[in-house]
Amino acid sequence: MYSVDSVKELQDLNPYIVVGCGGGGEKFSNLEGIETVGFIDDDPRKQGTLFCGLKVSSSLEECLEEVSAKSIVIMLPIGAEGAALKYAVKAIDSGLNVVCSFRSLPVSENPSLSKFASAKNVQIKEIGPRLDVVEKIAGIAPERSCEVLPKISYTPKAPVIFVGGTSQECGKRTTTKALGIESAKRGLTPAIISTDEMGLEEPTDFNFRAGSLSAMDVPAAVLSAIKYVEEVKNPDIIFIEGQSSLTEKGNPHPRGLSAAILIGAAPDAVIIGHRPNHPYREPRGIVEEIRAIEAVEPTKVVGISINLKNAGLDMDECYFEHTYGLPVQDVYNNGASKLLDAIFDFLEEKE
Repeated sequence: MYSVDSVKELQDLNPYIVVGCGGGGEKFSNLEGIETVGFIDDDPRKQGTLFCGLKVSSSLEECLEEVSAKSIVIMLPIGAEGAALKYAVKAIDSGLNVVCSFRSLPVSENPSLSKFASAKNVQIKEIGPRLDVVEKIAGIAPERSCEVLPKISYTPKAPVIFVGGTSQECGKRTTTKALGIESAKRGLTPAIISTDEMGLEEPTDFNFRAGSLSAMDVPAAVLSAIKYVEEVKNPDIIFIEGQSSLTEKGNPHPRGLSAAILIGAAPDAVIIGHRPNHPYREPRGIVEEIRAIEAVEPTKVVGISINLKNAGLDMDECYFEHTYGLPVQDVYNNGASKLLDAIFDFLEEKE
């Protein structure tokens, strides 16, 4: 009833004041046939500056003193629902139509706004997540958008190490724990973050299932985890357990999850796990995974954790070191001292 189906519906509500001077606000203003006459943003650093060629106002009242508009569009991020509601109420009370997005103010969750708009004889519309289209093409869809976490910007104080792998069940969780144990042996304070519901064993600090989140929310959750653990533990080094693989064949579903965790971690260095002759997974291999990781993030793979459960008799640490030119360690039998040395050697070279 309130969902926008075409740009023509938006054009009929011209001209607009846009709330939110970010990517969403710019994108909306660039839609075909949209006439924008003003911008509003709560950030004092943006107020009074030009955005898309127009002055940014600090409030709806200030903007309406300078321009005449028929509607406002609220393009605020997830987490700004309170501000979005404030602008919607003020706009409706001023006789303006309101267009919002499912990220800023889902109309379905605010029925009182719809009644208020009707009483004021104005329209309220939502640019929705188009889950109706997903249901049409896939046969099923969530009842509401799965993207719920606010975006976060944070620069870690401690180095962050991502533990990836060439497939599922190749030893990422074991490697992450082993690196934490070895760090503690050396008198360091490590932080270990598991992104799997099975990451319950010590010395893991906490675990959450990244696969329960939307791909859009995973990086924010990982970065939030880094920020949280630095605030409560002040670690010397942070290890993040990855999931699945960027390149594994036969099971494409978790590959996006693996990329999202890697992006959220934004690691200083990477260790990858590999299980040769995997009995029920199809890894493309070490070279392919290294290439993919270093293409997704500006980081460096500095060592290989090898899982020899299904390896042939001719495969050992030396074989893999000679083949791939990186430090290799069987963490199941030999710990992670060589891998931790490789990490610190690389970090020292970067300084």
